[in-house]
Amino acid sequence: MRKSPHPHINRCGTQSCESWRVLVIAGRASQVKSLVMNQKDLIRLGVPAGEAMRRGIDFISRYVLKGLDKSALPAAVEAVVRDPAHHLRDELAGEFAKALLRAPPPLRPESAPWQQWGEGLEPEAVNQLARACRLPIAAAGALMPDAHVGYGLPIGGVLATVGSVIPYAVGVDIACRMRLSILDYPVRDLERRRDRLIHAIEKETRFGVGASFADRRMHAVMDQDWSVSPVTQRNKDRAWAQLGTSGSGNHFVEFGIFSNSEAFGSLPAGQYVALLSHSGSRGTGAAVCDQYSKLAMDQHPNLPKEVKHLAWLSLDSEPGQEYWAAMELMGSYAAANHALIHQHVVHDLGAQVLAEVENHHNFAWKERHTIQGNEREVIVHRKGATPAGQGVLGIIPGSMATPGFVVRGKGNAASLHSASHGAGRIMSRTKALETFEWEKVNRVLRERGVHLLSAGLDEVPMVYKDIHTVMSAQDDLVDVVGQFDPKLVKMAASGERPED
Repeated sequence: MRKSPHPHINRCGTQSCESWRVLVIAGRASQVKSLVMNQKDLIRLGVPAGEAMRRGIDFISRYVLKGLDKSALPAAVEAVVRDPAHHLRDELAGEFAKALLRAPPPLRPESAPWQQWGEGLEPEAVNQLARACRLPIAAAGALMPDAHVGYGLPIGGVLATVGSVIPYAVGVDIACRMRLSILDYPVRDLERRRDRLIHAIEKETRFGVGASFADRRMHAVMDQDWSVSPVTQRNKDRAWAQLGTSGSGNHFVEFGIFSNSEAFGSLPAGQYVALLSHSGSRGTGAAVCDQYSKLAMDQHPNLPKEVKHLAWLSLDSEPGQEYWAAMELMGSYAAANHALIHQHVVHDLGAQVLAEVENHHNFAWKERHTIQGNEREVIVHRKGATPAGQGVLGIIPGSMATPGFVVRGKGNAASLHSASHGAGRIMSRTKALETFEWEKVNRVLRERGVHLLSAGLDEVPMVYKDIHTVMSAQDDLVDVVGQFDPKLVKMAASGERPED
């Protein structure tokens, strides 16, 4: 069978055989096969595939079946395509005009500017960022050295858009967050009083899908307006039950040693016990992503398959405003989760906090950036990327057996003031489960002085890139101001579905 010169047009599928001049309508195919215009003509005029194409064929068919002048048909079709708003009330062309107005603009022939940090990144992760930068709403992009494949936008992808937000470019775990508390706890007690530290973690947070507290934790975030979206309103009770929990996937709570060779704020140079946590907005954040990503895809059904997860919501629309308000609420909620974890664990130890740092990723910010010489307001999506504006502090973790770093951003304009959010995976979860066994992993952990309370094989150190290589690839994005070496690590038990 001869292949269609236009792969996106079905040869004998929902839009009819290509040899037909138009689609079958109302069972009268014999009357419309010989029309003077076909799908190729509509494509030439810029009519996008999907609903607009179907409505265009329908318009042609009805025009001919009505006995109107066929010689005037090309001009009539072109007039609708050129100015659909003028034909909205037209009896024959109205639905075609409405479909044209609903259809998203085609992908840009030329990409918005973007830059990559790091070498040897997954080709498909690079392709994902490149495709994202061809969206009609794209203004600029950046790819971090920890990048790997995600849904729509890669993990480690940064995308600036104009007037629109992309739920999947924010991610499923909205506002996933890092928090580090540096304590006055004696360093020698990491080993000497390990049981006390273990008790504090296991008592004061919960791990796993659906993890919650029977005796609910209290925080002012639950007094905020949860009616900003039907999704947050429905999930408020679940969110309260999960407040202060850590979830699953790559989320963790760790004790370790924080080292700084120079003064860090009011903290003198030295070594300190520190508490580090990583988790996000739990089940409610996932529900928000699910609801609004589906809504965005419904609004843009004609997007090419490879970018369907990059469907967007206009911030001028009610759904866009709802999603934005829900996302902001999830940011507050994720921060509250960490605040409670640290508050309760530190109180259980009877310790004091000397200094703290926190930041989140999987979020979208309204920011002003100079792009190709023009300063403008854009929506910066950082999906697995850390804010790194000039002087901004952040945390970039490694793995359960490699160091993480407290960093200060340099405000690099080309990266949209961003840096990596970790080491980045080099192996899928499925492959990790097939590859590793605990006997060998535990040997590595012992060699590095790490005591693991629980985790899955899909989160062992070997599934991640070398954090030192990742950091050296972004030395123009951040300065390192301190190092955290994990010593006591708690993650969700093996077999839990990942929520990251």
